[in-house]
Amino acid sequence: MTEVAAARSVSPSTLATARGHAADRAFAWSARGAGLLVMALVTLIGVFLLWQAIPSLRANEASFLTSREWELNAAVPRFGIADLLWTTVSASLWAMTLAVPLGVCVALFITQYAPDWLRTPAAALVDLLAAVPSIVYGLWGLIVLRPVLAPVETWLAHTLGWFPLLAPTAITGGTIFFIGVVLAVMILPIVTAISREVFAATPVPHREAALALGATRWEMIRTAVLPYGRPGVVSAAMLALGRALGETIAVTFIVSTLAPGSPFTASLFNGGETFASRIANNAAEFDSPRKTGAFIAAGLVLFILTFVVNAIARVVVDRRKAFTE
Repeated sequence: MTEVAAARSVSPSTLATARGHAADRAFAWSARGAGLLVMALVTLIGVFLLWQAIPSLRANEASFLTSREWELNAAVPRFGIADLLWTTVSASLWAMTLAVPLGVCVALFITQYAPDWLRTPAAALVDLLAAVPSIVYGLWGLIVLRPVLAPVETWLAHTLGWFPLLAPTAITGGTIFFIGVVLAVMILPIVTAISREVFAATPVPHREAALALGATRWEMIRTAVLPYGRPGVVSAAMLALGRALGETIAVTFIVSTLAPGSPFTASLFNGGETFASRIANNAAEFDSPRKTGAFIAAGLVLFILTFVVNAIARVVVDRRKAFTE
């Protein structure tokens, strides 16, 4: 009877608090479980790639990191990723060179210059670019952009051909320059969306203080908005770089592959293959563990590359949080 009376004496607010604590604990454990699951999946993917690649790497007679050979049909395989690494990184960096300044400018226009009635439609229109499938970008680049960009490439090669990155070549199709432009359009929504959010989060007192001191709108942006949003822009650029490094369908669709033994050139007007396009184009060669392991080894390098890029972006975001706090 005493226990029944004690139970009846518990107030509804106390019971509600106890239920709330239980719900908090359940949510905390669920969040921890989800985080550990994601970490386990990433680790297992890396272990699987390494496990599958090691036999082929041991049998490889060429330098995996510095060789330009890719011959898997011989009795002794010889393959390296030098060409793949150069094409992947140079096309992605060229895309970043185009997309980051343009994305920052679009974000500044939407948050600082556009009238209220235009901000939401403009932001939604830019965000819609992220919903376009990769194959559509490839078709658009091949049919629409390529005829427009070809004369520009010819003019640049003729005018600035003395510069190694713009030296003329015999490639007239899917050059690294062309691939970078298509990738820039694809990653533009990422840069714009994240930059827009960090610029809009600039504390109002910072902006008002600059204007109260007699600064023009551009001076206010330069002294208050851009310094506050710089870490966010850097993290947006790194996340976009990770997307550009791993893009497959559009690049596979428009890239111009080089013949085996072609001389190396650092020009952006040269062709080549990225990690993703080499794996996608040669999926039919996965007919033996040794050949499959060679492509998996290339995929492992791409996995590590994108992982490092996204890890750097995470560090930049954490530093921004510490700065704002």
